[in-house]
Amino acid sequence: MDVPVETGHAAGRSRLGPLGALLGAAAVAVLGATWWTAPAQVPGIPVPGVLVEYGLPVARLVLVLCALAAVGLSLLPKLVGFDEPERTEGVLGRAREWAVVAAFGWAMAALVAMVLSAAEVMPGRMPDPGAYVELIGSGQGLVISAACALVFTFFALLAVRFGEKVPAELRVLVAGFGLLPLPVSGHASNWYWHDLSMVSMELHVIGASAWTGGLLALAVLLPADRDLLPRALPRFSRLATAALIVVTLSGLFNALVELALSPTTSLPGSLLTTHYGRLVLVKTVLAAAIAVAGATIRWRLIPALQARRPGAFAAWATLELTMMGLAYGVAVALTRAPVA
Repeated sequence: MDVPVETGHAAGRSRLGPLGALLGAAAVAVLGATWWTAPAQVPGIPVPGVLVEYGLPVARLVLVLCALAAVGLSLLPKLVGFDEPERTEGVLGRAREWAVVAAFGWAMAALVAMVLSAAEVMPGRMPDPGAYVELIGSGQGLVISAACALVFTFFALLAVRFGEKVPAELRVLVAGFGLLPLPVSGHASNWYWHDLSMVSMELHVIGASAWTGGLLALAVLLPADRDLLPRALPRFSRLATAALIVVTLSGLFNALVELALSPTTSLPGSLLTTHYGRLVLVKTVLAAAIAVAGATIRWRLIPALQARRPGAFAAWATLELTMMGLAYGVAVALTRAPVA
């Protein structure tokens, strides 16, 4: 069967649809959840302005989405394989170029988040990012993340020039390392069970980025490729299954420990009586829906694609990425939501 060739506006829609779904859903979720969990203003106590209140979670969301895109685009060579460079080089070349753009957005978002975070902790004064970085661990985490983004950009530019002679494993490692400091700025940095909870959070972040980033790379670059998609999708499905287990267990552990350690509330009631607990429930429901969409891709679409039968991969991937975007938006708001 001949591979259908998409051209013009149809190709553009098929590529931008999944990306737009992820970005749009994430933006709606983070803005809505930030508005819903905003604390009441206390007279006489200065608070950050609207720009900081809503701009900071958006900047952190952009940072995370750009970083996971860099991870996914760097994973793509491992998913499509190296045995037919003449067949895969066109796709991998675009992936390497887009990875440079993602890394630049990642670095810029980290710097913007640093300035806005300084403004948040110094309301009513001119923000001092230098003092913020020097005194607060989350500022140091953002600096490390931005530095990793720049290092990744260097290797990504080398990959654009020299192709897969620059190992994909190296790029994935640098991108993944740049995600590790981010949980320092959330609730996890204050937990009593610091070591165990931080390991759990790191596993959660890495698993989620590989899962979402990998699916985004496939949905944007291979939606109608009947040669490469049936080869890459089973490999990604195995990765996604492992990521689903890690992300679900670590996410539940992180949330329940956070609620259990709250001095003002108690489980299980806090799941329903606090903004934090309700966001945890929303995120859990989204994770279950994502798992159903992933199972449909694994058990129905992969056999159809391998048999060269029509399969609605782009539609299901877009649906799954929409739910992932909602989950990421909720997750960013969750790191800032009061537990009480």
